[in-house]
Amino acid sequence: MATTTHHTEILHEYTAHFQDANGTSYTVRAHGDHRDDGMWEGWLEFQPVDGGLPRRTGRETTQPNRESLVYWASGLEPIYFEGAFERAG
Repeated sequence: MATTTHHTEILHEYTAHFQDANGTSYTVRAHGDHRDDGMWEGWLEFQPVDGGLPRRTGRETTQPNRESLVYWASGLEPIYFEGAFERAG
């Protein structure tokens, strides 16, 4: 059986922090991974600025290549983070 090694990478770290309803600030990063079928998937991670465990969404997008995934990540606006934060576990 063949084993595939995935290399998750940070594609983009946003300069604007996200703040939840409790006032906790998060650094937001877009992550990506190359899938076995050749496609790339992306998700967001919310890391508390003051430390603690991050919250991560499930897959937010699937793109045909890394360049398209980086393009997706670079176009996200802070308003997108509100819904993504709700989806993050």
